[in-house]
Amino acid sequence: METKMAKGTAFDRIPLVDISALLGDDLEAKKAVAREMEKAASEVGFLYVTGHGIAPEMIEKLQAKAAAFFALPDEVKKKYYIGNSRAHRGYVPTGEENFYSGDVPTVDKKEAYDLSIDLAEDDPDHIRGYRLLGPNQWPTEIEGFKEDVYGYYEAATSLGRALFRGFALALGLDEHYFDGYLTRPPSQLRLVHYPENETFDPTAIGGSDSNFGISPHTDYECFTILHVTAPGLEVVNADGQWIDAPPVPGAFVINIGDMLEAMTNGRFIATAHRVRKINYERYSFPLFCAVDYDTVVEPLPQFVEPGAARIYPSYVAGDHLLAQTMRTFAYLRKLEKAGILAIPESETTGEAFFGRKERA
Repeated sequence: METKMAKGTAFDRIPLVDISALLGDDLEAKKAVAREMEKAASEVGFLYVTGHGIAPEMIEKLQAKAAAFFALPDEVKKKYYIGNSRAHRGYVPTGEENFYSGDVPTVDKKEAYDLSIDLAEDDPDHIRGYRLLGPNQWPTEIEGFKEDVYGYYEAATSLGRALFRGFALALGLDEHYFDGYLTRPPSQLRLVHYPENETFDPTAIGGSDSNFGISPHTDYECFTILHVTAPGLEVVNADGQWIDAPPVPGAFVINIGDMLEAMTNGRFIATAHRVRKINYERYSFPLFCAVDYDTVVEPLPQFVEPGAARIYPSYVAGDHLLAQTMRTFAYLRKLEKAGILAIPESETTGEAFFGRKERA
């Protein structure tokens, strides 16, 4: 792995922060937490958080419903294929997502089920063609699936709002700075399943089909709230070393995404990470916390030195998310090839194409 991907410091562990004060009313206590968040976001790009207020029982229900869904026969899961949705929601079979290292595509070894804010078919934004806003596809074969999974989604997005307030304070902003950009963001929750791979040789490095469950990348959005059931996640430090980020009981993993890195002109860092290929079953539940579709993402003035050039270009949040998604999902590339869907014009110059390009 090339060290050009490395950012931050030569950390050897992911810091842990108790964020319970963010859920209270004591502003000074919130600022103390924010200082810890700022240090982690600028030096590591990752942190574990405890004191988040989400009950273990809610997470257990989420895991149980995910396991039940992925245990369904393929022909049943494919009824909810993501390509059937005009809002990018549903089942993602293995091989649907392809990433590139140079000119060589890599297939991540996973299947997934994607959902987001659940809007009606006649929602104005859905009708006007905002592809990442609309209704979810809910499987009916599993009793309580929608209630338990969307219940977790709502609790996790509420936690995301608290973290936005913490990051605002960490940046010296009013704690409610981001509130106006969070009216109906296309924040996506993924239920990801890594099947057991009995034939995998953990001593074999390289090979044409990659040695990763998910290839090295950064996330598109502002930050990610992640729950995982087993080890596998690795994070690169400034020396180009891959640091293990195993599950911590009672904690979520939080990592900075491209949007917050851009807004802070590089003060916060979106650190590259990967999931190593494993020979045991594993589930992962990332919630990618975004801002509203029409939000212009660009360096905030206070993070650009007078007379200095901005490191990052301006781009529209929803256009950027759609463009990045179109570059990786097979069904969207087919729609583009057929002339049914086009990458937003603002995203065709390549100037805003960062983040996932670090797979190269």
